[in-house]
Amino acid sequence: MPLYSYEGKLASGKLTRGTLDASSPITAAKALMGKNIVPVNIVAGGDTEALEKEDNISMFTPQVSIEDLVMFCRQMYSLANAGVPIMRAVRGLANTITSKRLKIALMDIQESLERGRTLSSALNNHPDIFNQLFVSIVHVGENTGKLDISFKQLAGYLEREQATRKQIKSATRYPTFVIGAIVIAMVIMNIFVIPIFADMFTKFGAELPLMTRILLTSSELFITQWHILLISCIALFFGTKKYFSSDSGAYQWDKIKLQLPIVGSIFKRSLLSRFARSFSMMLAAGVPLNSALSLVAEAVNNRYMEEKILGMRGSIERGESLGRVAGASGLFTPLVMQMISVGEETGRIDELLEEVAGYYESEVDYDLQNLTAKIEPILISIVAGMVLVLALGIFTPMWDMMGAIKG
Repeated sequence: MPLYSYEGKLASGKLTRGTLDASSPITAAKALMGKNIVPVNIVAGGDTEALEKEDNISMFTPQVSIEDLVMFCRQMYSLANAGVPIMRAVRGLANTITSKRLKIALMDIQESLERGRTLSSALNNHPDIFNQLFVSIVHVGENTGKLDISFKQLAGYLEREQATRKQIKSATRYPTFVIGAIVIAMVIMNIFVIPIFADMFTKFGAELPLMTRILLTSSELFITQWHILLISCIALFFGTKKYFSSDSGAYQWDKIKLQLPIVGSIFKRSLLSRFARSFSMMLAAGVPLNSALSLVAEAVNNRYMEEKILGMRGSIERGESLGRVAGASGLFTPLVMQMISVGEETGRIDELLEEVAGYYESEVDYDLQNLTAKIEPILISIVAGMVLVLALGIFTPMWDMMGAIKG
């Protein structure tokens, strides 16, 4: 029979490790339960050190990806829909999940369930993996007896979020590559190319045009003051990062992102799509309107948008209608405002918010598909500008000197 290493808890709560022979992990778990040992983890092989290694999480351990969460939600939906007890479902996933961080989190969640806590409160102990929106949907599913539907909703929501992120990465890949190539070309020109022409111009001793002098000065700075430039760039990078990680800096950056040319409208509509989708999901799950707005404000992951949504919540608490406060926020287009008003009048606000989310998502998809076509002229202009500067700075004095030689 295969040998399995196990980690379990005794009746006293003490953690124990060991090995046993069993035909399968399920048989091993049953054997442990027969010995009054609650299995926490079971792995193939007789090396109990492997269990200890699994508990070690370092800064190099990959974070839980959105793909891992989608898979977890899909599996939980299937197990809950099939009538598998939650404790057994979590235990089974903890033994099969590939993400180390999620695996250890599920082991801790299993222990919490064994102590009598609810699944939502156990998930709430891991906010770095499961955000408040996730926990709230699960909590509503527990209270309404529709936990399987809650996990299905979460899986669909996360899949759409994943698809949007992939589209944004795909659309920005080409501009990022071109900008990186331009920066590398500038460095190479200043360090290796321009100095060659500088030596030639010095030998002739001719008076150089302004653009040429600017290029030569720039090249000299790159060569003689490279350490200062490098330190300045590093200091600027970390200083900017520290500022934007502060509350005021994060708020300003989130606000600036929505006002950027070309991509600002894409950011805004993507956030509004996330707001409408998550808000619809919360209302459909039975979360009260005020609580739903608070949770959705956090889910949009934008400080500026969060402030607007919390302002909507405050107005609703003062007795105003959702349609009125949504219009006052200035976030939504007239078409969307009409859909919100109709949904409020008919009592189908969650369904029409779903339509709003689809409307924004289709606009974002179209804009992302055409983003490269919009940015390409700007990139071509930048490259053309670089060529023009080099032509004026290098070739103009060469032509002057050739004319002087012929004359």
